[in-house]
Amino acid sequence: MWILFAAGSALFAGVTAILAKCGIRKTDSTVATAIRTLVVLVFAWTMVFVVGSQGEIRNIGPTTLLFLVLSGLATGASWLCYFKALQLGDINKVVPIDKSSTVLTILLAFFLLGEPIGLPQGIGVVLIGTGTFLMLEKRSPAAGCAPQCGSWMLYAFGSAVFATAILGKAGIQGVESNLGTAIRTGVVLVMAWLMVLVTGKAGAVRQVPRRELAFICLSGVATGASWLCYYRALQSGPASVVVPIDKLSILVTVAFSRLVFQERLTSRSAAGLALIVAGTLAMLF
Repeated sequence: MWILFAAGSALFAGVTAILAKCGIRKTDSTVATAIRTLVVLVFAWTMVFVVGSQGEIRNIGPTTLLFLVLSGLATGASWLCYFKALQLGDINKVVPIDKSSTVLTILLAFFLLGEPIGLPQGIGVVLIGTGTFLMLEKRSPAAGCAPQCGSWMLYAFGSAVFATAILGKAGIQGVESNLGTAIRTGVVLVMAWLMVLVTGKAGAVRQVPRRELAFICLSGVATGASWLCYYRALQSGPASVVVPIDKLSILVTVAFSRLVFQERLTSRSAAGLALIVAGTLAMLF
């Protein structure tokens, strides 16, 4: 069953990037992240009450709570980097870099959680790493583009580093998955809105176009669905397998980026994408 949850996570995660890109054409990425996190929080706590796990919050130990908070902070940092990268770069360039967190997660799962790395997983790590390298084609800056447009790659790598699932895996041991997701989302929400206030962008919240606001909210719903599937899968399955399945969302994202934004893959990028997918599938054996 956890494989189905992992596949659902991949589908919703792939749609999230497209919806988010539609919502940050004019809207600041930090503001968009804060708004969509609010949507995710409502979604997450709704699911907590639906399954009736709200009473378990009193049974969460201090160590588990600490890991949930740390996981939330890491996720918040990953989101802020990811949506800034999406705003500055092409989807089919940003997403592959973000998905490279798979390699780091598998290595950390081996060293910290004791999850074994067999031959298929080792081959998968090599293929994914090679494929990501092939897709690292610097986006050509458009005419009139601000100097920071070239920094999308740094933000994308920041997203990948903070997106590793080890803290999340450690934080949901003995915690109902929906409740764990809701608590983590609350941490992300606080972090995102603090960033809005600290950077002096509170006034920009009232200036978000209605159409972009709708896409931002829809991306939040998709993210909430992806999270719930993802952490339910993590609770039952090994992180070294759940994470690669989730990363197949790159296929959904690349396909929609071509349909919606007319973003084309070069032959080198296409080869890199094929290697990433092959490496991901190799890890499932």
